[in-house]
Amino acid sequence: MDFAERLNEYRIMWVMVFFDLPVITPKERKIATRFRKEIMADGFGMFQFSIYLRHCPSRENADVHIRRVKNILPEKGNIGILCITDKQFGMMEILLWKKEV
Repeated sequence: MDFAERLNEYRIMWVMVFFDLPVITPKERKIATRFRKEIMADGFGMFQFSIYLRHCPSRENADVHIRRVKNILPEKGNIGILCITDKQFGMMEILLWKKEV
């Protein structure tokens, strides 16, 4: 595979991890914090609260990181994983709340 193919915006992937974990008890908070720290140690960064993302150069590399997330899933809570191309990610509209002056 040549350099141009590796940089193809349809080949480069973004992996998004969405999670809603219980944090009522101290034990639940510890488990949620551990999950968040472990995905951050694997290169995920916070996009929004409970939404983390990671850039991957290929689908094969994305699959490696998806497996890592699956290996550290807590027993309770809801976790989603979404993989999108760099092209799709680039079409995202991010709307910020603006305070009236």
